[in-house]
Order: sequence, then structure tokens, then C-alpha cells
Amino acid sequence: MANENPFKEMTETTKKLVSGYDNLVHVDKVEIATTPKELVFKVDKIKLFRYVRETPAKFKTPVIVSYALVNRFEMMDIQPDRSFIKNLLDLGLDIYMIDWGYPTRADKDVTMDDYVNWFLNDIVDFVRKNNDVESVNLMGVCQGGTLSLIYSALHPKKIKNLITLVTPVDFATNDGLLFRWAKDMNFDRIVDTHGTVPGEFLNSGFSQLKPMMNVNKYKSMVDIMQDKDKLMNFLRMEKWINDSPDQSGECYRQFMKDLYQQNKLAKGELELGGQKVNLKNVTMPLLNIYASEDHLVPPAATIPLNELVGTKDKQLYKFPGGHIGVFVGSRSQKELAPAVSKWLKDRD
Repeated sequence: MANENPFKEMTETTKKLVSGYDNLVHVDKVEIATTPKELVFKVDKIKLFRYVRETPAKFKTPVIVSYALVNRFEMMDIQPDRSFIKNLLDLGLDIYMIDWGYPTRADKDVTMDDYVNWFLNDIVDFVRKNNDVESVNLMGVCQGGTLSLIYSALHPKKIKNLITLVTPVDFATNDGLLFRWAKDMNFDRIVDTHGTVPGEFLNSGFSQLKPMMNVNKYKSMVDIMQDKDKLMNFLRMEKWINDSPDQSGECYRQFMKDLYQQNKLAKGELELGGQKVNLKNVTMPLLNIYASEDHLVPPAATIPLNELVGTKDKQLYKFPGGHIGVFVGSRSQKELAPAVSKWLKDRD
């Protein structure tokens, strides 16, 4: 009897693999970010999309979304039933999305100043003019939130409301392996070696933050493959994870050295384009959203923002979940998108 159980388990696993393989081979195409959008502006390799609305927007002030440079914005619109963007559109917002593109070796000298004071500033000015408004709403995600915060401190009159989602600001924390590792890494050597830092290099580091998560993910594949819907969910996520752009070397160098290693933004010592970045100049309303179980941007890196800015209209919003769950979790669809919409409506 003792020998029958392993044989039975192997037989059942084989049957599952055969059945799952049949589901897999019939996958025609894995599509993500299917919410309709139009290209409305371009500066260098950076594109600006405007999401198509079937009805007029309920808000006068448009929203510009700035995702991180190290990943792709499609996470916010991964699939129709788990799309943070689609939910915001359904709630009446007029949304523009920045696509930071794919830097090549020719972009190794592009700086953080270029991203903030050239690319982002040109986009903000285009949306202001296109919508005939003096200021816009800016929503920054993760690293894109840090860049949005810096921009808002340097150009406060152009931003009506600022939303930061899972955004690192105080880099002094040792919560999370990424923040500990970064303090001892030689980023000059990395940039001087690569010029433009490969996305695969960064992805390998992210995967080591929680190695067992990858092991468990693939262990569960046998069962996932049995269900076509679960299989497609898995494949969409894998497509996004593996689409990691390279990084402009000089921007990466300054971001990692000035922020992760020296915490200059929180200290008020960061300089861009010859200007000091003073967070007290962030005087527009601020909604600061953090994820309680975030292993990439721990709460300790995000929460202090509310004490560093100059605005009196500031709200700290705790979302129960992880870094990606903020956008794809069922709770995000039911709770977070409506909360963001209401907060903006009250300040429109």
C-alpha cells in the first residue's frame, strides 16, 4: 500500500499535465492592456496616450499617470476585469498615460533632470494646453511617483492634485532587502560597465527578493493549467513581468546613489537642473497611498512623505496588500479606484 500512493500521485500528475498541455497549446495570443487609448503626444522615445472615453468626463481636470521606469504601465490595465485604469475611466476620469519607452544604448546619458524637467514637463504642458487648464492632476506610481513628487516640488503651479501610489520617498529605511542591498552596491561600476543598464539585470535582482515565491508559483502550474481562466491570468502576469525596459545609465546612477544611498530627497539635498528640490514646495493636495504588505516599497519608505510636504491638505491611505495587489487585486477594483475618484472629485 505504501508504494501505491506515489504511483497514484504520478499518474494523476501526468493526467493533469496532459490536460493542461491541451489548454496551453490552444492559447492563441496573450493580450494585456486592452483598454482603448490613442497616441496624442511624443517627445523623443516617450509617448503619451489618452484613454478613449465613450461618454464625456465627469471631471474638469485631467489625470496624467506616471508609472515606474523599471517596469511597464500595462500592470494598471492588465485585463478588463482587473484594470485599475478601466475602473477610473468608468468613474468619469479623463486619463493620460505616460509610456516611458525602451531606452537603448544611445540613451545612456539621459539624466533624471531630463526625465523630470524635459520629458515630464513637456507632457504636463501639452495636457494643460490640450484641455485648456492651468494645472493638471498627477498620479505617480512607485519610481514614477518619486519623479512626480520631484516634479511637483519644482513646478507646483502646474499640478492641481498629486497622488502617489506605493512611492519611495524616505530611503533611509532598512525594511526590505532592496533598500539594504542598495546601500552597499557600486552603482558607478554597474553604469560604467553597461552604459544602459539591462532590464534583465534588474529583473534578476527583483526575483531574488522573494525566491520561494517563484518556486511556489511554478509548483502550482500543474493545477493552474487545468483552468483556462487561471492559466490566462498567469500568462498575462508573466508577460508583464518579463517585459522590463533597460535603464538610462545616468538617470539610474543618480536615482540609486542620491536617493537609495544618500537619501537626498527626504533630506532636502537633491538637486536637479541646478535647483534644490524642496518638498515643502509641494503645496497642492496630496493623496499618499501605500501597501501594508509591500516588499518592494515598504511602508516605512512611503509614510514619512506626509510630514515632509508643505501642504495642509494631505491624506495617508493604507491599502491592505502587496505592491502589485494595489492594481490587480479584487479589493483594489472595489475599494481603491472609487476612493481615488472621490478624493479627486472633492478637489476638482
